[in-house]
Amino acid sequence: MLTTDFRIETEEPDGPDTFRELRWYWRDHEWPRISWPARVALERHNAAVLERHLAELQPDVLAWWAMGGMSLSLIERVRRAAIPAVAFVHDDWLVYGPQVDLWTSAFRRRPRLAAAADRVSGIPTVVNIEAAAHCLLVSETIRAHARAAGYALGDSSIVHPGIDPTYLERRPDRSWTWSLLYAGRLDERKGVSDAVLALAGLPEEATLTLAGAGDQRVSARLRELATHRRLENRVRELGMRPRAELPEIYAAADVVLFPVRWEEPWGLVPLEAMAVGRPVIATGRGGSGEYLRHEQNCLLVPVADPMAIAHAARRLASEPELRTRLRAGGLQTARRYTETGFNRAAMEALTQVAGGRQPT
Repeated sequence: MLTTDFRIETEEPDGPDTFRELRWYWRDHEWPRISWPARVALERHNAAVLERHLAELQPDVLAWWAMGGMSLSLIERVRRAAIPAVAFVHDDWLVYGPQVDLWTSAFRRRPRLAAAADRVSGIPTVVNIEAAAHCLLVSETIRAHARAAGYALGDSSIVHPGIDPTYLERRPDRSWTWSLLYAGRLDERKGVSDAVLALAGLPEEATLTLAGAGDQRVSARLRELATHRRLENRVRELGMRPRAELPEIYAAADVVLFPVRWEEPWGLVPLEAMAVGRPVIATGRGGSGEYLRHEQNCLLVPVADPMAIAHAARRLASEPELRTRLRAGGLQTARRYTETGFNRAAMEALTQVAGGRQPT
């Protein structure tokens, strides 16, 4: 696996076949502007790294993952080398990737300059992603976004990510203790501030655990918000936790909140919570709306409405039969989306593309 030199804080070590050698346009949760010499240096560095690994490995097929902020010229290099490839599209990188790639974006709508720069520098200036790889998209939501941006994606496929099967190990139900959980990146687009503010509409014993990390500025704003609303003693931050700990973190909660404001590409958090047998309160925006069903496997609430979250939590507290129904529906939903199923579909697609066929 060839990836960037950026790594989030985690205790989990890299595998022996992971090489953190590529350079990224994204830094410190921002897209900084960099000089032309720096852009050329970044592109040439990444090209040299890729060419070295291709020469050493001689791959039958290449898989592109999460290319937003990475040198898209690498995709074009592989296309020109006639190496079969599959692009895994788990967020909107097909849409925003060309905008934040500071090399190729500079030549958009400048075909003559692009051709000249390509010849002189040896760095591809125009990238045809659809011709370079078969696209496997995480959801119909992401495919719709890409098509709205101009991609045809006529032969693309949808492959839903899933949960680790260990989440499906049966865990006992629990008595209601007003323990709320938000799991995931601390990001305003994910509605984490709405989760905090929901406490204001709940009894004093209600607490919220935040399991995840993000931009330190967001964390600071959340603390300020909690302090301003006198909720600071009811919010606990766990930070980023190893994957192995997450099932028990879910199991220790009464309800899991997924109050995303943006159109989430897919959303594993509700599925993980459902697998552990915990009810979910969610907005159902984006890909998560493709499997979330109100009062069948979750409670859906309006976007950016903390008091609606509080009302839904009060319903769960007072209606044990509702919790039982959502638990059963959630377990049924979670079993349909497993990591094993995703891995099987991904391997089938890679095998077919390597053999010169389109995935079925």
